[in-house]
Amino acid sequence: MIRSVVFDIGETLTSDTRYWADWARWLAIPTHTMSALVGAVVAQGRDNADAIRLIKPGCDVAAEWHARRTAGQDEYLDETDLYPDVRPALQRLRDAGLWVGVAGNQNHRVGDLLRGMKLPADAIGTSSEWGLAKPDRRFFDRVAEWAPGERHEIVYVGDHPANDITPGRAAGLRTAHLRRGPLGHLWADSPAVAAADWRAISLHDLADQLTSRPGGAVPAPSM
Repeated sequence: MIRSVVFDIGETLTSDTRYWADWARWLAIPTHTMSALVGAVVAQGRDNADAIRLIKPGCDVAAEWHARRTAGQDEYLDETDLYPDVRPALQRLRDAGLWVGVAGNQNHRVGDLLRGMKLPADAIGTSSEWGLAKPDRRFFDRVAEWAPGERHEIVYVGDHPANDITPGRAAGLRTAHLRRGPLGHLWADSPAVAAADWRAISLHDLADQLTSRPGGAVPAPSM
């Protein structure tokens, strides 16, 4: 039986398009260059912030964020940043009697912005607010304390095998991989993704699976 479904944020609920376009404007480079470098470092298994360091060698990314905020260019989210399936899929899960949470590696501002958007979710938390970040096991222990149900009754949904699926499973949670965004597509056939309890190509697809057979894993669709 599944009682709770908890969603990652970036490239699960929200597109990172604006995030990287804002960095491209700040660094005065074409958005294509920014996107290509992010893709390159992701494929190499590096921190995506390394894309910023490739453009500006020796850059202190935290200091660069401070400069952006001082200049009035802080991180921002609105309805256009949500994937179109987010609201209807989350609402379907709530209507089916499941508790819906949102928790990812984001700062306080993103948490406040998401709460202000009134998503159909029961609670929203971020790594900055919790003082814990994925893939640290303690982040998933916090999810287990936060969401109703025993660990095997909680599903964590994300696009990142190393940050979402593997550590979520290690913490005793059920996991669902979403084939979305660069990482979701790049590692879709990896052993870590194959080990997920559910695999989905959209949140509608995932909602279909969780509400049709909430007690057990459903064979992953052919990709």
